[in-house]
Amino acid sequence: MAEEETKPLGYISETVLKKRKSTESHALARKAQLELGNFEKNKRKKKEVHDIKRPEQFVKEFRDQELDLIRMKQRAKRPKSAIMKPKSKLLFIVRIQGKNDMHPKTRKILYNLRLRRMFSGVFVKVNEGIIQMLQKVEPYVTYGYPNLRNVKELIYKKGYANTEKQRLPLTDNNIIEQELGKHGIICIEDIVHEIANVGPHFKEVMNFLGPFQLNKPEGLLGKKQPFKDGGEAGNREDQINELIDKMN
Repeated sequence: MAEEETKPLGYISETVLKKRKSTESHALARKAQLELGNFEKNKRKKKEVHDIKRPEQFVKEFRDQELDLIRMKQRAKRPKSAIMKPKSKLLFIVRIQGKNDMHPKTRKILYNLRLRRMFSGVFVKVNEGIIQMLQKVEPYVTYGYPNLRNVKELIYKKGYANTEKQRLPLTDNNIIEQELGKHGIICIEDIVHEIANVGPHFKEVMNFLGPFQLNKPEGLLGKKQPFKDGGEAGNREDQINELIDKMN
Protein backbone atom coordinates (compact mmCIF):
# COMPACT_ATOMS: atom_id res chain seq x y z
CA MET A 1 0.00 0.00 0.00
CA ALA A 2 1.46 3.29 -1.09
CA GLU A 3 2.23 5.75 1.63
CA GLU A 4 -0.02 8.78 1.64
CA GLU A 5 1.72 11.96 0.85
CA THR A 6 1.97 14.21 3.91
CA LYS A 7 0.31 17.55 3.39
CA PRO A 8 2.16 20.61 4.64
CA LEU A 9 0.45 22.53 7.51
CA GLY A 10 -1.15 25.78 6.55
CA TYR A 11 0.70 28.84 7.76
CA ILE A 12 -1.17 31.10 10.24
CA SER A 13 0.32 34.43 11.01
CA GLU A 14 1.22 35.38 14.59
CA THR A 15 -1.21 38.34 14.45
CA VAL A 16 -4.14 36.03 13.69
CA LEU A 17 -3.16 33.66 16.51
CA LYS A 18 -2.97 36.52 19.03
CA LYS A 19 -6.34 37.86 17.88
CA ARG A 20 -7.90 34.40 18.14
CA LYS A 21 -6.50 33.95 21.66
CA SER A 22 -7.79 37.35 22.69
CA THR A 23 -11.25 36.58 21.28
CA GLU A 24 -11.39 33.24 23.12
CA SER A 25 -10.31 34.88 26.39
CA HIS A 26 -12.93 37.57 25.96
CA ALA A 27 -15.61 34.95 25.25
CA LEU A 28 -14.69 32.97 28.36
CA ALA A 29 -14.66 36.10 30.49
CA ARG A 30 -18.04 37.16 29.10
CA LYS A 31 -19.47 33.71 29.80
CA ALA A 32 -18.26 33.82 33.38
CA GLN A 33 -19.67 37.33 33.76
CA LEU A 34 -23.08 36.27 32.48
CA GLU A 35 -23.13 33.23 34.76
CA LEU A 36 -22.23 35.42 37.75
CA GLY A 37 -24.87 37.95 36.71
CA ASN A 38 -27.53 35.27 36.52
CA PHE A 39 -26.47 33.95 39.92
CA GLU A 40 -26.71 37.41 41.52
CA LYS A 41 -30.03 38.02 39.77
CA ASN A 42 -31.48 34.75 41.07
CA LYS A 43 -30.09 35.54 44.52
CA ARG A 44 -31.81 38.94 44.51
CA LYS A 45 -35.07 37.37 43.37
CA LYS A 46 -34.94 34.81 46.18
CA LYS A 47 -34.21 37.58 48.69
CA GLU A 48 -37.08 39.70 47.36
CA VAL A 49 -39.46 36.75 47.61
CA HIS A 50 -38.23 36.05 51.13
CA ASP A 51 -38.65 39.70 52.16
CA ILE A 52 -42.24 39.88 50.94
CA LYS A 53 -44.58 39.66 53.91
CA ARG A 54 -47.72 37.61 53.68
CA PRO A 55 -51.05 39.02 54.88
CA GLU A 56 -51.07 36.73 57.92
CA GLN A 57 -47.71 38.17 58.98
CA PHE A 58 -49.14 41.69 58.98
CA VAL A 59 -52.15 40.47 60.96
CA LYS A 60 -49.90 38.76 63.53
CA GLU A 61 -47.69 41.87 63.90
CA PHE A 62 -50.75 44.09 64.37
CA ARG A 63 -52.23 41.76 67.01
CA ASP A 64 -48.90 41.51 68.85
CA GLN A 65 -48.55 45.32 68.91
CA GLU A 66 -52.11 45.76 70.16
CA LEU A 67 -51.47 43.17 72.87
CA ASP A 68 -48.33 45.07 73.86
CA LEU A 69 -50.40 48.27 74.16
CA ILE A 70 -53.03 46.53 76.33
CA ARG A 71 -50.36 45.14 78.65
CA MET A 72 -48.69 48.54 78.87
CA LYS A 73 -51.99 50.12 79.96
CA GLN A 74 -52.50 47.36 82.52
CA ARG A 75 -49.05 47.96 84.00
CA ALA A 76 -49.80 51.68 84.23
CA LYS A 77 -52.89 50.90 86.39
CA ARG A 78 -51.01 48.95 89.04
CA PRO A 79 -51.96 49.81 92.63
CA LYS A 80 -49.65 52.17 94.51
CA SER A 81 -48.51 49.33 96.74
CA ALA A 82 -47.00 47.60 93.68
CA ILE A 83 -45.17 50.70 92.44
CA MET A 84 -41.43 50.81 93.02
CA LYS A 85 -40.34 52.80 96.05
CA PRO A 86 -36.92 54.17 95.10
CA LYS A 87 -34.04 53.67 97.53
CA SER A 88 -31.79 56.12 95.69
CA LYS A 89 -32.11 59.24 93.58
CA LEU A 90 -29.99 57.69 90.81
CA LEU A 91 -31.03 54.89 88.46
CA PHE A 92 -29.20 53.25 85.60
CA ILE A 93 -31.53 51.88 82.90
CA VAL A 94 -30.55 49.35 80.22
CA ARG A 95 -32.69 48.46 77.21
CA ILE A 96 -32.73 44.67 76.87
CA GLN A 97 -35.30 44.02 74.11
CA GLY A 98 -35.58 44.92 70.43
CA LYS A 99 -38.59 46.29 68.58
CA ASN A 100 -40.38 43.02 67.74
CA ASP A 101 -44.04 43.10 68.83
CA MET A 102 -43.54 46.64 70.13
CA HIS A 103 -46.36 49.16 69.90
CA PRO A 104 -45.39 52.66 68.63
CA LYS A 105 -46.37 54.16 71.99
CA THR A 106 -43.93 51.85 73.75
CA ARG A 107 -41.21 52.83 71.29
CA LYS A 108 -41.91 56.51 71.90
CA ILE A 109 -41.40 56.11 75.65
CA LEU A 110 -38.10 54.30 75.09
CA TYR A 111 -37.01 57.10 72.76
CA ASN A 112 -37.96 59.67 75.41
CA LEU A 113 -35.66 57.79 77.77
CA ARG A 114 -32.98 58.02 75.03
CA LEU A 115 -32.92 54.24 74.70
CA ARG A 116 -33.07 53.99 70.92
CA ARG A 117 -30.88 50.93 70.60
CA MET A 118 -30.75 47.55 72.27
CA PHE A 119 -28.17 47.31 75.07
CA SER A 120 -27.95 51.07 75.44
CA GLY A 121 -27.99 52.53 78.93
CA VAL A 122 -28.64 55.89 80.62
CA PHE A 123 -28.47 57.44 84.05
CA VAL A 124 -31.70 59.08 85.21
CA LYS A 125 -32.80 61.08 88.23
CA VAL A 126 -35.67 59.27 89.94
CA ASN A 127 -38.99 61.09 89.99
CA GLU A 128 -42.64 60.21 89.59
CA GLY A 129 -42.58 60.68 85.82
CA ILE A 130 -39.60 58.33 85.39
CA ILE A 131 -41.25 55.66 87.55
CA GLN A 132 -44.43 55.84 85.47
CA MET A 133 -42.45 55.50 82.24
CA LEU A 134 -40.53 52.52 83.60
CA GLN A 135 -43.78 50.81 84.56
CA LYS A 136 -45.07 51.11 81.01
CA VAL A 137 -41.93 49.75 79.31
CA GLU A 138 -40.85 47.31 82.03
CA PRO A 139 -40.54 44.20 79.78
CA TYR A 140 -38.08 46.05 77.55
CA VAL A 141 -35.71 47.44 80.19
CA THR A 142 -33.91 46.53 83.37
CA TYR A 143 -32.68 49.03 85.94
CA GLY A 144 -31.27 49.53 89.40
CA TYR A 145 -29.01 51.57 91.64
CA PRO A 146 -25.44 51.88 90.30
CA ASN A 147 -22.56 52.20 92.76
CA LEU A 148 -19.84 54.84 92.54
CA ARG A 149 -17.31 52.45 90.98
CA ASN A 150 -19.61 51.56 88.10
CA VAL A 151 -20.64 55.19 87.55
CA LYS A 152 -16.96 56.07 87.20
CA GLU A 153 -16.05 53.11 84.98
CA LEU A 154 -19.02 53.64 82.66
CA ILE A 155 -18.10 57.27 82.11
CA TYR A 156 -14.41 56.54 81.58
CA LYS A 157 -14.91 53.49 79.32
CA LYS A 158 -18.14 54.18 77.44
CA GLY A 159 -18.75 57.91 77.86
CA TYR A 160 -18.78 60.34 74.96
CA ALA A 161 -19.91 63.91 74.46
CA ASN A 162 -22.72 65.14 72.21
CA THR A 163 -21.46 68.42 70.80
CA GLU A 164 -22.66 70.01 67.56
CA LYS A 165 -24.22 66.71 66.42
CA GLN A 166 -20.88 64.94 66.87
CA ARG A 167 -19.88 62.10 69.16
CA LEU A 168 -16.58 62.87 70.83
CA PRO A 169 -14.80 60.59 73.33
CA LEU A 170 -14.10 62.14 76.71
CA THR A 171 -10.35 62.32 76.20
CA ASP A 172 -9.96 66.09 76.46
CA ASN A 173 -11.08 68.10 79.47
CA ASN A 174 -11.16 71.21 77.29
CA ILE A 175 -14.34 69.93 75.61
CA ILE A 176 -15.96 69.43 79.02
CA GLU A 177 -14.90 72.88 80.20
CA GLN A 178 -16.22 74.56 77.05
CA GLU A 179 -19.66 72.95 77.39
CA LEU A 180 -20.09 72.69 81.16
CA GLY A 181 -17.59 75.17 82.58
CA LYS A 182 -20.35 77.69 83.31
CA HIS A 183 -21.77 75.15 85.78
CA GLY A 184 -18.41 74.62 87.49
CA ILE A 185 -17.80 71.28 85.74
CA ILE A 186 -14.41 71.26 84.01
CA CYS A 187 -13.20 67.63 83.96
CA ILE A 188 -14.34 63.98 83.92
CA GLU A 189 -14.09 63.70 87.71
CA ASP A 190 -16.54 66.59 88.02
CA ILE A 191 -18.96 64.71 85.72
CA VAL A 192 -18.61 61.55 87.83
CA HIS A 193 -19.27 63.55 91.01
CA GLU A 194 -22.30 65.33 89.54
CA ILE A 195 -23.92 62.09 88.34
CA ALA A 196 -23.11 59.95 91.38
CA ASN A 197 -24.50 62.57 93.74
CA VAL A 198 -27.36 63.66 91.43
CA GLY A 199 -26.14 67.25 91.70
CA PRO A 200 -27.97 70.45 90.75
CA HIS A 201 -26.64 70.29 87.17
CA PHE A 202 -27.42 66.60 86.60
CA LYS A 203 -29.75 67.41 83.68
CA GLU A 204 -27.12 69.56 81.90
CA VAL A 205 -24.49 66.83 82.31
CA MET A 206 -26.81 64.15 80.91
CA ASN A 207 -27.69 66.35 77.94
CA PHE A 208 -23.95 66.68 77.33
CA LEU A 209 -23.36 62.92 77.57
CA GLY A 210 -24.77 60.48 75.05
CA PRO A 211 -26.36 57.12 75.95
CA PHE A 212 -23.86 54.40 76.85
CA GLN A 213 -23.66 51.61 74.28
CA LEU A 214 -22.93 48.45 76.25
CA ASN A 215 -21.68 45.01 75.28
CA LYS A 216 -24.11 42.13 74.92
CA PRO A 217 -23.76 39.74 77.87
CA GLU A 218 -23.61 36.03 77.14
CA GLY A 219 -26.72 33.99 77.88
CA LEU A 220 -28.68 36.84 79.44
CA LEU A 221 -31.46 39.31 78.79
CA GLY A 222 -33.78 37.07 76.80
CA LYS A 223 -36.77 36.94 79.14
CA LYS A 224 -39.38 39.69 79.48
CA GLN A 225 -40.52 38.43 82.88
CA PRO A 226 -39.69 40.57 85.93
CA PHE A 227 -36.29 39.99 87.52
CA LYS A 228 -37.91 39.14 90.86
CA ASP A 229 -39.81 36.27 89.14
CA GLY A 230 -36.72 34.78 87.52
CA GLY A 231 -36.74 36.92 84.36
CA GLU A 232 -34.42 39.66 83.20
CA ALA A 233 -36.64 42.77 83.06
CA GLY A 234 -37.57 45.35 85.65
CA ASN A 235 -35.99 46.46 88.90
CA ARG A 236 -32.75 44.73 89.98
CA GLU A 237 -31.98 47.24 92.73
CA ASP A 238 -28.28 46.84 93.72
CA GLN A 239 -27.85 43.77 91.51
CA ILE A 240 -27.74 46.05 88.46
CA ASN A 241 -24.05 46.44 89.31
CA GLU A 242 -23.39 42.78 88.48
CA LEU A 243 -24.98 43.31 85.07
CA ILE A 244 -23.00 46.50 84.45
CA ASP A 245 -19.77 44.59 85.22
CA LYS A 246 -20.66 42.05 82.49
CA MET A 247 -21.65 44.65 79.89
CA ASN A 248 -19.06 47.38 80.42
